[in-house]
Parts: sequence; C-alpha cells; structure tokens
Amino acid sequence: MIHSLQDHVAIILPENGLEEKLQQAREENRKLSVKLGFDPTAPDLHLGHAVVLKKLKQFQDLGHQIIIVVGSFTARIGDPTGKNKARKPLSKDEVQHNAQTYINQLSKIIDVTKTQIVFNSDWLDALSFPEAVQLLSKVTLAQLMHRNDFNKRFTENTPIAIHELVYPILQGFDSVKINCDIEMGGTDQLFNCTMGRQLQEMHQMSPQIVMCMPLLKGLDGKEKMSKSLNNSIGLTDHPNDMFGKTMSIPDTLIDEFIDLTTDFSSEEKKQLKLKIENGENPMNIKKLIAKNIIGQYHDQTAAEHAEQFFSNQFQSKSFEEKAFEPARIASLTHHENKITLLELCHQLKNDLSKSAVRRLIESGGIQINTIKITQPDEKIELIPSMKIKIGKRAFFELV
Repeated sequence: MIHSLQDHVAIILPENGLEEKLQQAREENRKLSVKLGFDPTAPDLHLGHAVVLKKLKQFQDLGHQIIIVVGSFTARIGDPTGKNKARKPLSKDEVQHNAQTYINQLSKIIDVTKTQIVFNSDWLDALSFPEAVQLLSKVTLAQLMHRNDFNKRFTENTPIAIHELVYPILQGFDSVKINCDIEMGGTDQLFNCTMGRQLQEMHQMSPQIVMCMPLLKGLDGKEKMSKSLNNSIGLTDHPNDMFGKTMSIPDTLIDEFIDLTTDFSSEEKKQLKLKIENGENPMNIKKLIAKNIIGQYHDQTAAEHAEQFFSNQFQSKSFEEKAFEPARIASLTHHENKITLLELCHQLKNDLSKSAVRRLIESGGIQINTIKITQPDEKIELIPSMKIKIGKRAFFELV
C-alpha cells in the first residue's frame, strides 16, 4: 500500500514521514487528514492539477479524510510562487465564482460527497490585528528569504511587497486550523507547505508531512502546464480538443504523460515505454495516451469519436473536406463588412490573446480559402462561405 502511495511522488518530507503517519493512524484508529489548498485564481482545472488530485484520490480510496482548502482569503492577496512580480489580487466575487467552478470540476477525480471543503476566509477574516501580528512574529525574514523566488527577486533588486512575504505564513496557518496530517502540492509549493509544519510545531501540534508531486510540463514541452501560458489541456475540454492537444505534445513528453496523465496499469505503462524504445511510431503511442485521457474525463465512446475526428480532420482529408465550425458574420464586430485579419482571428478564437494570434499569423499559421496570409493588419472582407483555418486545429466557415 505505501509503495503505491509513494508512486511518482517527487518529494516526501521527512523521508520516512508517510510510513510514520500511516502507523500513527493505525495505532490511534483514525483517518489521516490530507490537505490540498488552492487559490481559485482561474476558473478551470487542467491535467497538471489532476496529478495531485489523483494522489488525493488514492488516500480517499483508502478511507482517509480529504480536506480541500479554498483560498478565499489568500486569493485576494495572490500567491507569489514562481513569479518575478506580485500577482494581481482578485475581487471577492471573482474568488467565489472561480471557487464554485473548481469544486464542480473536482468531482471528475475525487468523490466530493466524501470530501471536506473549507474556506480559509472563515478563520483569516476573523483574525484581529494583534492576532495577525502575533502569527507573523513566529517567522523570521531570514526564513522567508530562503524561498528561491524571494531570494532571486531580492538579489536582482526586483520589488517584493510585504503582503507577498505574508502569503506562505497564511497558507501554513491553514494547516494549524484544520489540524492537517499530510499536505499535498506541486514541487513549487514545497516552501509554503513546510511553513505549515513549522507553524504546527510552534502551536505544539504534531507536524504535518509534505508530499509534493512533480509539475507536469505543458504542450510546449518547456514550461509547467498553465492556462495563462496557453499550454494546457483542461479537464472540461471537448474530447476533440483533448485529443488534438495531446497529439501536439513533443515526443520528449511522452514518458511524462504516460506516468502522470494516464490511468494505465504499471505493466501497461512499462510496455508503452518499451515500444517507444524499440522504435514504435510516437504518434501511435500519443493516440493511446489521448484516448486514455478522454476516457477518464469523458467516456470511451467519446475517445473513439475523437480519434476518428482527428483522423478525418488532420490526417486524411484535403482543406475543403475538413469539418468547419459555422461562424455568423452578424456576431462579429466589423466596419462596413471589413475587419483586420488579427481582429477576425481573435474574435473567432477568443481563448487566444491578441499577441498569440499575431504570432500565429506572422508564422504562417492562418489560412483563408487555402491561402496563407501573414499580415495581421490586412483587411479581410467578410463573405459567406469563406473558410478560415487558425493554427492546426481550428476551422471556421462564415455564414
């Protein structure tokens, strides 16, 4: 059992902590409290979040208590982790909207009916100013400056606001309030999670252990998966989009995707990696990964249909034979039936930023009626039946 709980975990602190916590739970005949905190800074979960959620599911299946801490207070500060400047704080309404969307999506992986969901504004809003100062007094500036991003910004003379220094202390205090045994997170959360251990010890509590999962790389194969970097596969993405995005990953990510995104058995994962080593066409393995992912978050029928759609759309048909999504001219903002190519593509694909659309146009990624246009400011006349290809997967026909 302990070996499966340790599978693919990047960091366990202390090293033998999991074994000790499980032993403690058996001796005291109780469930372990396993915490995952998240700030609802964006309304969608993706496969990177799922890496940690699947590990939580393992604990839940063994009968332990999962506690999701929604950072309804801390999201209004902004987690500085991995940032070279302060995050933009969110309004209360934005936090509530995003939190509800997150909670709805959690049910794709964990049993929400057996999960305790708490909001850290319940206790952080209630702190008086003297209580807050007393909490801050338990941590030194030297301890906070051990955090890599703080240290880097300090040495580079990049401003660090005081509220950013407070953030990890507040996250650690969450562990005190819920009496947490194990805190889960990505490897980028190691410092914040260990702060919870420190504060629990100062409150004469048994310190939590920290389990950090690896950060799944995004579709670019470089940065961690993130919606803001436009390199993610969302848990609620349409099956066709899930399939197409998975097929677009660089070959170097195949092993990582097999380990962290699929629910193949250990033996099946081993066999897939062996096929790659023996020269199997990577595209064949990516198709199996894509179908497995879709099967987890939709169903097997959707996976089969998505594979067929991909085959028709990207592997066999000519441009004219593709499946085009209708786009009503009346729904587009234009002047005298004309619009720049940049505006047209941005309105059709509003999930892409204008700068991303501009890069796509200039690199030859836009096609109108089989003709590539590389000038973002070129005026396009909106004509019914005009066909537009944006990138590799988006096809529209004006109606």
